[in-house]
Amino acid sequence: MTRTIVESKTKTAVIGFDEPFCVIGERINPTGRKILSEELERGDFSRVEADAIAQAAAGANILDVNSGAVFSNKMAEDPRYADNNFVEPTLMTQLVEKVQGVTDTPLCIDSSVPGALENGLAAAEGRPLLNSVTGEEERLEIVLPLVKKYNVPVVAISNDDTGISEDPDVRFAVAKKIVERAADFGIPAHDIVVDPLVMPIGAMATAGLQVFTLVRRLREELGVNTTCGASNISFGLPNRHGINNAFLPMAMTAGMTSAIMNPVALPIGPKKIAEKKAAVEAAGIILPESMDDETFVTLFGMGSTKPRAGKEMEAIRAANFLTDNDPSGGDWIKFNRDPAEAGSGRGRRGGRRRG
Repeated sequence: MTRTIVESKTKTAVIGFDEPFCVIGERINPTGRKILSEELERGDFSRVEADAIAQAAAGANILDVNSGAVFSNKMAEDPRYADNNFVEPTLMTQLVEKVQGVTDTPLCIDSSVPGALENGLAAAEGRPLLNSVTGEEERLEIVLPLVKKYNVPVVAISNDDTGISEDPDVRFAVAKKIVERAADFGIPAHDIVVDPLVMPIGAMATAGLQVFTLVRRLREELGVNTTCGASNISFGLPNRHGINNAFLPMAMTAGMTSAIMNPVALPIGPKKIAEKKAAVEAAGIILPESMDDETFVTLFGMGSTKPRAGKEMEAIRAANFLTDNDPSGGDWIKFNRDPAEAGSGRGRRGGRRRG
């Protein structure tokens, strides 16, 4: 069975057909996170470290580290900062070192900048996953030699020089092309993790069916592991967690073996707590003065004041149990006894075995 090995200095994550579903935590990514970008520009990595710790605790098997920050203030002072080829290589090294300083979870090095990819690979301990290569000729010629040089697995995204096709047969053909070109470099299929590209179901009604069919073909015809940006399926829709929670187990049963996603339910902030308390008091409910915020949000079903495993993680663990990748149910039982501490569970396999 196809097994993709990703390692830190002390831990191993396995992506495989007969393995528990592999969760790749997506939070260490400044794209679209203005506050994080501003902190990184100031050299403040405290949020990165906190995100790394929270995702590992929530059950992430691998942590994606993306260096795509925009340094607006520095850009105004020095035009070189407008070039990601200048910013990202140095930042990637710093990010990898900071994350490795607080967790031994294996890493996924994520950038569109070749220099950042190589710096990340050089700084990472163990055997990280590289994110990513596409079917574009220029990208193939730049990234595949790095994959071979560092002997690492790589995420292969099913788009090429023509862009992203809505035709699943075209996306399969692009994936096949990448696998074949990788073989020319001596890179085996088990080190290719294909992202077949999940489309938003709000924009394309057949998006779910397409990806399930694609994943089966990729598994049966190319023998490769697969991944996706899990939240893409629910983009623009209400109750996105509800859709994600249904999508992930369905994708798993179709053969998908990993996903890039947020494993953490973000904490409830003071503003929402104050609003809820005001509503409770307006309803005539008298709260004990000694009740702390955590007890309050738990009592009223709001979540937690602390980061903890999200609902998607619950769906994944249930699906692992139902597909016999947690046959004793140990991981499921541990998760439900104390969801906040469930991240340390590995189930039957998922990281202890080498092939």
